Amino acid sequence: MASESVVRDNWLAETARAAGGTLSHDVAEGGLLEDMARLDGPGFSAADLHPDVRDFYEHTASWRMEVWTGWEPLFWPGGEVISRLFGKRVGQLALPMRSLDVAHGMDSRVSLITDAEDRRVGAAWLRTLRSTGDFVYSGCYSHRRLPGAERDSIHVAFPLEEGNVQVFLRPEADADGSLWLHSGAGPFGADGAYVVVRHREREHASRAPIRERFHVYLDAEGVLRTDHELRLWGARVVRLHYRLDRRVRRPTP
Repeated sequence: MASESVVRDNWLAETARAAGGTLSHDVAEGGLLEDMARLDGPGFSAADLHPDVRDFYEHTASWRMEVWTGWEPLFWPGGEVISRLFGKRVGQLALPMRSLDVAHGMDSRVSLITDAEDRRVGAAWLRTLRSTGDFVYSGCYSHRRLPGAERDSIHVAFPLEEGNVQVFLRPEADADGSLWLHSGAGPFGADGAYVVVRHREREHASRAPIRERFHVYLDAEGVLRTDHELRLWGARVVRLHYRLDRRVRRPTP
């Protein structure tokens, strides 16, 4: 959670202090996960992923991002209001509304948070518009196992003032080496999106009617891409498409 109304990256130092550890800013090859194999379990093995797909999650800061966005007409006015009056003001969850907003691409930085015993607590992924420096997303990535689950999910927490939005994404590997991440419908305690609010020193959580799907894959020319679809209940709200290019080619073992 953030203690200030403006989020941006202000929550990083506070989170590190709460963990009793340290914060390493802008780690050159920092990844959202140390090892994708931490997600292994019944129905998923990181070994089935294409090496580039796996490398993106384990060395995220090594990849450059280009973004395209497409809003459904029905939701565009509401998205515009939220983006202008909330997202841009607080520097969090400011979804780009027009393709020209991201015409120059999106910068991606990863900072690592560790505890007192130097164990990773999470990876802070900060994404800003390359043209303006405005914050789009600022989230803490880790892996967690939900109650009753047989394997871990990717866990993302987006800090807000006196609360946060938490998303649990279930990974699946396709036969072509691509990765699917789902936060679908289900009961409380299942993969999906949750809103957590702190009130009078207590935290209250409720399941949000947000559904997300990510597909991370290589296209026919060997370019790494991601399709991201966000739905509200069953209605599609927005689609985002990312082209991912490695900044520096490391030698293949």
